[in-house]
This record gives sequence, C-alpha cells and structure tokens, in this order.
Amino acid sequence: MKVTRRGTLLAAPFLAAPTQGYAQDAVWPTRPVTMLVPFVAGGPSDIVARLIAARMTGMVSQPVVAENRPGANGAVAAQALSRAAPDGHTLLTGSIGVFAINAALRPNLPYDPVRDFAPVTLAVTTPNVLIANPTAMPARDFNGMMEWLRANSGRASYSTSGVGSSEHMTMELFKLRTRSDIQHVPYQGGAAAATALLAGDVQMTFQNLGTVAPHIQAGRMRALMVTSAERHPTIPDVPTARECGLQDFVVTSWQAVMAPAAVPAPVLARLETMCRESLRHPESVQRLNGIGFDVVASSAADYRRFQEAEIARWREVVREANIRAE
Repeated sequence: MKVTRRGTLLAAPFLAAPTQGYAQDAVWPTRPVTMLVPFVAGGPSDIVARLIAARMTGMVSQPVVAENRPGANGAVAAQALSRAAPDGHTLLTGSIGVFAINAALRPNLPYDPVRDFAPVTLAVTTPNVLIANPTAMPARDFNGMMEWLRANSGRASYSTSGVGSSEHMTMELFKLRTRSDIQHVPYQGGAAAATALLAGDVQMTFQNLGTVAPHIQAGRMRALMVTSAERHPTIPDVPTARECGLQDFVVTSWQAVMAPAAVPAPVLARLETMCRESLRHPESVQRLNGIGFDVVASSAADYRRFQEAEIARWREVVREANIRAE
C-alpha cells in the first residue's frame, strides 16, 4: 500500500459524509473510553493518540482519554489491551514495534498482534531520519559522519525508543550495511531517546521524523539521511539512503489503532469511522503533516493486510541481520 501526501489530500471528500448518531446510541460508550499509549508522553504514539482522543471526545457523549502505559517496548500496554473487556472502551494507539516488529523479534511475546487485536485503522506513516548531536559529532554530512565513525569505532553510541523498535532495527541494518561499530542505548520511548541525543548522552540516532522534525528545523539536531524512497518535503535538503549509497534501505515507521479482538462489529465499525474522521480533519492533517507524519487513515481491512505484510517483512530482516532481543 503506497501512502503519499497527495493521497492524503485526495481522501478529503470522506469528510463530506457527516458522522451521525454517536450521541444517540446508549449502548456505546457508557463510560469514558481509554486510549492506551505504549510509550512515554511526547513520542509519535502519544501525539497521534492524543489527537484522535481529542477529536473523538467531540463525537460521543463520554470523554476519550489518552493514558501512557510504557514498558517492554510496548508489550505492557499491548498485553493490557489483550486482557481488556471487548466492549470498545479500551483502545491502543501503537507503533510498528508493538504491532509488527515485536512479533518478528520476540518468540515469547505475551500477546499476539494479529490474533488478540481487532484492527481499527493505520493512522500515519513517517520515515526514520538519521540525526546527530552537532556538538557531540561534528560531521556536517553523511560522508563526514562515516569518517567520524571510522575514527571512533566502538566508542560511538546511539539511542532508541527500545529494543526491537523501528529505530533499533533501522540502525542495526545500518551497522551491517556500513560495517560500523555503534553501541545501542535503549530508552522508554522516542521522546526520551531524542532527549538523550539533545543532552549529548549519545552521538546519534535514527528517529521517526515526526518526533524530531521541530528539533531539526531549529538546528538542535543535524539530519544526515532519511529512510524514505524520496526526499521528504519536511526536510527537502536531507538526502535519502539511496543517495548516500545504501541500497534497499527504505524504512517507514507507522502508528495504528487497535481494539480487543472480540469487540462487537457495530462498535468496531463506529470506532473505525470516528478514528478515520479524526485523522482526516483538515486541522489534524495540517498538524500531522507539519511535524513529518503522512496521514493514512486506512480502512480496518486494509490495515490488517498491511500489518501482516509488515510482520512477514520484519521476520525476514531479523533473520538476515541475526538480531536478538536483549
């Protein structure tokens, strides 16, 4: 499924069909709806979850509240969702790691991202961007970074939002392709990983563009490479991996919304409609595009097909790169 900003804008006519009957339905919701976030505040999952929750609150007679529940690269929140009552009052906005990479990397995962959850929508996608602390690593471009890494082999370190995250997998592939020795320092969430880079605790990181675009634009981080197939309009001067000489290095991170597996079909259909409308609202599109996210707001069926393809893809990557959960 190819997702572009142009496709997002073309999807706008969906907004012309008004949402009806939410407040009149006494069956659901009968109490506040909780949108679990598997990472700390400030990261991509948190940003997307809070935007959807705010929009949904205006559509129903009960509040929709985002609740951060970090731990084990998203497994804590995901397991909580798998055990929640399947009545539509508990949802989860999570990442590629929670819904795809974990299944590929962790054989003893305490939840099954396909069997235990009902898909609602693929919310957004965003490429990863390779960034450096301008003070801790003085390189001004990709080639300069490679020279610095060779001179500091084994002493360089990178931050991620956790073991098995998109940033972790991307950097491990980068290390294989460039034969670099860079030490992994995992944190609980993308915001914490970005903060570590800003503080100079690590020299570099791959992060979702949506997390770090404001820091790049403000000059606090230096972007050296982006993992999209083409240059991204948010950072048009930053070269792609292909331009830097890395082939087959297109990585798109994403955020999606899930419900417990046995949520009744009518409730699930309403959740899908409301989440898609929330994401496709012009103000939502403007805000998300402005920080590096491309809005998808897919159907539940399209998201399920996409998710299963991503799990298969990352299983192959884990095998090829011989990556093991720590």
